[in-house]
Amino acid sequence: MTETVGVGAEASGRSGKKRQSGAAARKGLKVQRVYTTEGVHPYDEVKWESRDVVMTNWRDGTINFEQRGVEFPEFWSLNATNIVTSKYFRGAVGSPQRESSLKQLIDRVVKKYVESGTEHGYFASPADAEIFEHELTWMLLHQVFSFNSPVWFNVGTTSKQQVSACFILSVDDTMESILDWYKEEGRIFKGGSGAGLNLSRIRSSKELLSSGGTASGPVSFMRGADASAGTIKSGGATRRAAKMVVLDVDHPDVEEFIETKAKEEHKIRVLRDAGFDMDLGGADIASVQYQNANNSVRVSDEFMQAVENKSDFGLRARLTGEVIERVDAKKLFRKMAQAAWECADPGIQYDDTINDWHTCPESGRITASNPCSEYMHLDNSSCNLASLNLLKFLSDDGTFNAELFARAVELVITAMDISICFADFPTEPIAETTRKFRQLGIGYANLGALLMATGHAYDSDGGRALAASITSLMTAVSYRRSAEMAGVVGPYEGYARNAEAHQRVMRKHAAANELIRTFHTNDVNVRALATEEWQRGIEIGGTSGWRNAQASVLAPTGTIGFMMDCDTTGIEPDFSLVKFKKLVGGGSMQIVNNAVPRALHSLGYQGEQIEAIVDYISQHGHVVDAPGLRPEHYEVFDCAVGERSIAPIGHVRMMAAVQPFLSGAISKTVNMPESATVEEVEDIYFQGWKLGLKALAIYRDNCKVGQPLSTGKKEKAEADPEKVVEYRPVRKRLPKKRPSQTVSFTVGGAEGYLTAGSYPDDGLGEIFVKLGKQGSTLAGVMDAFSMSISVGLQYGIPLEFYVSKFSNLRFEPAGMTDDPDVRMATSVLDYLFRRLALDYLPYEKRAQLGIFTADERSAQVEADYGNGNAEPESVDLEALRSSVDASGSRPVEQKPPQEDDSARFQEAHTTTELMELHLGKAADAPLCMTCGTKMRPAGSCYACEGCGATSGCS
Repeated sequence: MTETVGVGAEASGRSGKKRQSGAAARKGLKVQRVYTTEGVHPYDEVKWESRDVVMTNWRDGTINFEQRGVEFPEFWSLNATNIVTSKYFRGAVGSPQRESSLKQLIDRVVKKYVESGTEHGYFASPADAEIFEHELTWMLLHQVFSFNSPVWFNVGTTSKQQVSACFILSVDDTMESILDWYKEEGRIFKGGSGAGLNLSRIRSSKELLSSGGTASGPVSFMRGADASAGTIKSGGATRRAAKMVVLDVDHPDVEEFIETKAKEEHKIRVLRDAGFDMDLGGADIASVQYQNANNSVRVSDEFMQAVENKSDFGLRARLTGEVIERVDAKKLFRKMAQAAWECADPGIQYDDTINDWHTCPESGRITASNPCSEYMHLDNSSCNLASLNLLKFLSDDGTFNAELFARAVELVITAMDISICFADFPTEPIAETTRKFRQLGIGYANLGALLMATGHAYDSDGGRALAASITSLMTAVSYRRSAEMAGVVGPYEGYARNAEAHQRVMRKHAAANELIRTFHTNDVNVRALATEEWQRGIEIGGTSGWRNAQASVLAPTGTIGFMMDCDTTGIEPDFSLVKFKKLVGGGSMQIVNNAVPRALHSLGYQGEQIEAIVDYISQHGHVVDAPGLRPEHYEVFDCAVGERSIAPIGHVRMMAAVQPFLSGAISKTVNMPESATVEEVEDIYFQGWKLGLKALAIYRDNCKVGQPLSTGKKEKAEADPEKVVEYRPVRKRLPKKRPSQTVSFTVGGAEGYLTAGSYPDDGLGEIFVKLGKQGSTLAGVMDAFSMSISVGLQYGIPLEFYVSKFSNLRFEPAGMTDDPDVRMATSVLDYLFRRLALDYLPYEKRAQLGIFTADERSAQVEADYGNGNAEPESVDLEALRSSVDASGSRPVEQKPPQEDDSARFQEAHTTTELMELHLGKAADAPLCMTCGTKMRPAGSCYACEGCGATSGCS
């Protein structure tokens, strides 16, 4: 394999105008080998093996896909094998026409690209076409990159050759246009893709119709579109329908738009508390509206400056543009943050920033985005995506191979442009715009794993410098290659009209590249090469123009990320340090991510130290207090979730670092803890504007009610009550008649009474505390406190949580008690919750809290010292357990934590479920509708690592 040669273009300096005179007058691209060896086919370089793919639904154990005897390279994981076989192999399962080898899949796609490239004059000779075919084949075979899902679904089949996953539609202020919107969205959803659009041209509910009546406004028309999307959402081959609805901040109905989904979330809570099934996919959730779209408000610099200055802002009529109402900008911005805090919608898009980087302003403004906000361009357009696996360019010595990365980008961007030559599109306006502007979306995955492997914290200056340099190099090479292709097959049709603006944006990218502050050999080398590429691209493009109006975005890389065996998706940090891995031949295991030992090696740790730290991470899921790991290195291992999770602003700073080097934007949701405040959401949205982002969305943990529970999990919980995991709060009220007991107590001379009421199945459900004289302040406070604790217990807050929080509190009265099991108390609350623990918690939980009865303490002393000369190890613990259980006391030697953990970890079916066990709490993520396992974040949506299904993006 030779890595130093690349792909060149002959006569690329000639004008695009001349180049369009005919294929015979053009010289195609000279393609040189990067990965392959002359005379050796890529398939002959790897060892292949036969595998059986049997995928089950974890909820009920049924088989939802089965294909035996499929052929894959031995280095592909079982997860990647399963996903590719079930999602991308074409032909009816069980028929002779069904694909059964990765070779067939890659050949089906690559040969179509080469055929089309040859037909349209991209290659200088048949030999160049063959090299191009081998290079693409090698890269796909070795998981260096992947096209987006529609390519694998459609290219080379008898179906329409749709290659795009992202669409932007357009709607005007007429009933005909609105009905066309419904129809076009439905057609796109039926194929499993998604679309976005801006509704701001539709008159508001505060404006008049030509007939004299009042307009109904865009929000009313959203209801019909939402119902349509909800009906068609299961039509896709690997995901449900996804859509984005955008409204400008100066639209008179913007406040109604902002509160739309938050109000529906309130409705969900009321219906849930009334007993309706409001889980995602539940029987009654269909009665809730606006749940099939992501909503975003498009804000202007004028509005954000009004927020900053605390001044008012004008809302404008749609037809005349006149101001019909003035509002307090700060209050409106707060309503956006409040709604996002409550239900994660709306997101925010920064209009002036988006259009300042627009290469084609003479052809129209950018008004909307695709559902995940990474693709932003003209209305009625589309974008086909591909993503590179960054870890494939990290050498064993920890250096990032910038030259090899550049050569790979050349090949991929060339293939992506060729696809537009043969692609089909869902509507004629989309086809016309896409062929005229040829928008591409090259991106990458595994950034989080790369940063960790090189010893960089995700939220660090060094990490951001490397990410920015790589992104700059990727886009620089893409545009340089686009300029070279323009010299061979002509620039995009809309270039002539937008030449000045396009060149201006290229200079803006190059100027931003000069502002990258470097810290390490890696980012120094990458940025230096990026500087050269920007200079070359601008020089070539100044003569030839560019083949593509857009080149790069950062997509979520959900399904294709699993196809490439990536540890992290898109721009995301590592989800966790441990992950779930399926094994060939059946079974599964928990493993520590490969980036962890590489990171430790980069940081200078030696073999035995690395082994000890990795073993600690395997047991605990985090690095805090790992043996031999220096605290200053903890940040390198910070993840999206866990003991040390990355702060929300850390995610925003990473987005801001790479945004100046992307044609489009970034698919990413900034995850915020449940404890985050509305003010913090407001600040994140404000900082996104200040830092130059194009779009931003947040998700506060557990802000949504609709989280699905699988039947299998419920049945398991009923069989083993020790392992119940509550996914949402549901109040379980006590029956009218319930058992209770009253205990009198004395603490430090103060007398009182504790009454505890139980459920018939013997679980604590309420408490009443009488302390002080009736009508006194103390008595009133204790009544309110009792009510608060009782409601919390009925909503499922574990008693042990209250015990851990209120035991050992110190205030007067304190001192001796009249209870033989609790002889001393540091406060009344300390006594009360110790007593409740003794009466209602099992021994194992009390042992963790250090709370025992007098008999239990005596038995422990007897076990340790009461047998004369016997050593504690000689005590028959099982006999002791049995004898003491009979008397009501249960001293038990606790199992080593790793033994308990190993048994629990075997119950996980995905990395998310594994992290739940490590963290001891449920992850706020949906279950896969296909296989029932917990999904994990991928950009602004979720992906299932078990079957590859996504919640709306690919």
